[in-house]
Amino acid sequence: MNKILSLGVAALTMLPAGASASSLSAAQNDTVQFTVVKENPITSIKNQNNSGTCWAYSSLGFLEAELLRMGKGTHDLCESFLVYKTYLDRADKAVRTHGDVSFSQGGSFYDAIYCLKHYGMVPQDAMPAPGSLYGDSLFNFTQLDAVTSAYVGAIAKGKQDKISLTWKKDLDNIYRNYFGELPTEVKVGGKTYTPQTYVTDYLGLNPDDYVSLTSYSHQPFYDKFILEIQDNWRWAESYNLPLDDFMRVMDTAVRNGYSIAWGADVSETYFGRRNGKGYAYVPKDLKVKTLMGSDQARWSGTTVKVSAPVESEDELTITQELRQQAYDNWETTDDHGMVIYGIAKDPKGHEYYMVKNSWGEYGPYKGITYASKAYVAYKTMNIVLNKKALPADIRKKLGI
Repeated sequence: MNKILSLGVAALTMLPAGASASSLSAAQNDTVQFTVVKENPITSIKNQNNSGTCWAYSSLGFLEAELLRMGKGTHDLCESFLVYKTYLDRADKAVRTHGDVSFSQGGSFYDAIYCLKHYGMVPQDAMPAPGSLYGDSLFNFTQLDAVTSAYVGAIAKGKQDKISLTWKKDLDNIYRNYFGELPTEVKVGGKTYTPQTYVTDYLGLNPDDYVSLTSYSHQPFYDKFILEIQDNWRWAESYNLPLDDFMRVMDTAVRNGYSIAWGADVSETYFGRRNGKGYAYVPKDLKVKTLMGSDQARWSGTTVKVSAPVESEDELTITQELRQQAYDNWETTDDHGMVIYGIAKDPKGHEYYMVKNSWGEYGPYKGITYASKAYVAYKTMNIVLNKKALPADIRKKLGI
């Protein structure tokens, strides 16, 4: 998720945990009034501001929703801890690959799972508030990114005969100035935890409970592959499902009380923020580039038919072929991470997923976006969810 979505929104106003999306329906006459079908609890809307950290906000928002589902109460996990640890690791990978792994502000959901497993996590108040150390009230990486990208790039792609032994310490000092000291212990409820025991003993989260899923025909179905996107720099694997199974997983999960970390393309003019309507859909008259008959189509498998296309009389019918073509044409790109937490209906009875974003309380639905099932089928890059949320037959096919 590598695009910085600095939207110039106002200062964040927090929503209570488990806020009802029905209370967020727009009052304006020119917006759609959605009716909630199923709504799972989420924590408050946050604001990534001028930073490419949607992956951190969405993955931690997803884990916070998991804690609510598990009956663990409301938690505010620390984006600064996750971002700090991830950027240091990404810099190391960029240098070790001589710059072939890109170094940027973006990341993936797996970065959060990796952090949980190897470094732990801390609550938000264990580190300084975002932006506070450099005179801001929210993240602002304009200067940070310019400095660190130049620094890491000079080492990764430089012509020096020997890399300085202090380069990681120097980079760490930059991040410490922006984020604060990484805590080695936290005190919660009268007890002291390390970041690792805070995850395992206090929160009760198991990183191995979570799986990544996608749906592309250029790789075998019901098997794992490394999703070919720049921000998957840890080379994490995703299970590959046919589109109908992929959509069934999401629908079943939400209806059974599970939320989903959703990675998708939000650059389209028909996405909620860009169309000004607050909801995302796929226009029926959308002109789609085709690869049919090309060598690329034969290589990628885009001539394979699927049995259950996603359709609505008001939208373009989405098939496996269209989804693959958009990926192969770079029309579907790795843009943004969000949290799917519910299902709602529009006045015509068409179902939309309820999506928690990290751009503050913008738009007619105050930071919530409604994404049609056609949009989700077309523009989803990958999802992460608890493997217990998968239907039994799909878990069996995947061997998990």
